Amino acid sequence: MSAERLSYRYAKSLIDLAKEQGTLETIKGDIDSLVAATENRDLALLLKSPIVSKMKKAGVLEAIFGDSFDDMTMSFMDILLSKGREMYIPEIATEFLAQYKALNKVSTVKVTTATPMNDAALASIREKLVGSPDLAENIEIETAVDASLIGGFKLEFNDRLYDASVAHRLNEMKKAFA
Repeated sequence: MSAERLSYRYAKSLIDLAKEQGTLETIKGDIDSLVAATENRDLALLLKSPIVSKMKKAGVLEAIFGDSFDDMTMSFMDILLSKGREMYIPEIATEFLAQYKALNKVSTVKVTTATPMNDAALASIREKLVGSPDLAENIEIETAVDASLIGGFKLEFNDRLYDASVAHRLNEMKKAFA
């Protein structure tokens, strides 16, 4: 089974169970923490290592998350360990968050600018995006800074890119003159 399919199925199971138990927001918080923790290279390598036993992995996960995570989240990770799916925990967690956003009608828009944006500019962009037929009801904006844009901005959402940067326009002009 492919990693994407496996991640989708396990994430869907956890979401369905959390909705049924009424603990979806709690589990989402746990998964947010899990995603942040698995960005640590050492933890990610530990989960993927075939040399480290399942018992040691379970002990490490219990030591890191046992006191702060909900019992359902810990039980879910125990199931993943018992099935030998611990190497997919980062992908399952990421898929869970994607399904959570779809369930709650949240669209993520990434705004990249040459310099950091102030709150007024972000509010203006959010205002223009609200009501767009391409986006869900709720909009989550992620910001990034890329000095190579020179000026302007890039918007990324739903596998689309709107590039209104000075660097892009200069590149287009360069192509036109060539």
